[in-house]
Amino acid sequence: MRSILEESMLETHSMPLENRPRLPRIPLNKRNRAVVRALNQMLVTWKPAGTFARRTEFFLAPHYAVCRIIGAKLPMAGCATKQSSAIPAWRKRIEDRVAKARALIGRLTSFRSGNNRPRVVGTVRMAFAGTNISLSQPDTTQKLTERIDDLKQKRAARGKWIRRLSERSRRFNQKRLFQSDQERLYKSLERPEERAQDRIRLTLSHFGVACGQSP
Repeated sequence: MRSILEESMLETHSMPLENRPRLPRIPLNKRNRAVVRALNQMLVTWKPAGTFARRTEFFLAPHYAVCRIIGAKLPMAGCATKQSSAIPAWRKRIEDRVAKARALIGRLTSFRSGNNRPRVVGTVRMAFAGTNISLSQPDTTQKLTERIDDLKQKRAARGKWIRRLSERSRRFNQKRLFQSDQERLYKSLERPEERAQDRIRLTLSHFGVACGQSP
């Protein structure tokens, strides 16, 4: 454990600040708590240097050491400066459902046009599983058409969900950005008044000192 901690210290010291990976969340179970307590006891005898960079390394390296000991995955180097381009979980779920519906529509359409390959037939049977519909019935084509139309309607509805939720997310982000910009603007407007008040206090204090020192 001490060797892992020392390696983490050396790597953190030689790693540029912009290339350091993000710190992941560590689950607080009994094993992880024991690892953290053991590392805390080791860190009692260690003292960070006076510079800010060395103090930062002193706090980051033990976290990396804990992640390596418990087997947690660290993000790739350089991701700290890159903006996250990950798709939201809700959108990924809906897009996966749309993709599955699109693939099923293609298989059903292919079977309706006369494709009797085993893979296509197996997909059609899975699509009608749990129903009383059999592929040997005379109205199979009508049932296939109804099923395809139903899947197309669901696909269109899920596409509307994506657009509606994306618009809601965009508005929320714009509102949050506007609020942060507004707060920053108010702070910038308040600062000149504070500096002017500080100058007035400084002038009055100098004036009082000068009056006290004058004969």
